[in-house]
Amino acid sequence: MDSLQRVVEPIRAMQIRPVLAQTVSLGTESPLVVVLSESMEPGFKRGDILFLHMNKDPVRAGEIVVFNVDGRDIPIVHRVIKVHERHDTAEADILTKGDNNPRDDRLLYAHGQLWLQQQHIVGRAIGYLPYAGWLTIAMTEKPVFKYVLIGALGLLVVASKE
Repeated sequence: MDSLQRVVEPIRAMQIRPVLAQTVSLGTESPLVVVLSESMEPGFKRGDILFLHMNKDPVRAGEIVVFNVDGRDIPIVHRVIKVHERHDTAEADILTKGDNNPRDDRLLYAHGQLWLQQQHIVGRAIGYLPYAGWLTIAMTEKPVFKYVLIGALGLLVVASKE
């Protein structure tokens, strides 16, 4: 057994990955999102990374949330503008809007859907890192950039083994 294996084996035995995943997740399936449009300016700009957290507290008007819409692959980051609590079921109807948009998000919701429910909410914004998501945007919008980056990383790995 070489010296590297002697270092790696005890770490593998600790099964630290599940602990790290729980710690980093901040209570949501996706603890980070990149702002992809100008709809939340001036508060958040395109390319900002948002840190998310989710808990059992009810969503309130004014909070910035990330939500999924049925039929769309990319989550949306917008502000909650109205919450209608239904006392008979303890559920809530949630309406969102981008700060820089003239109207609410009903046109973004699934066909015929007028409100979001709690299950649509992925997380609440609890902090952000300005412009840190531009690398993600560049790799998505310009795939050649992604291939150049992957190639450079591959060359770095090959060069480091020699």
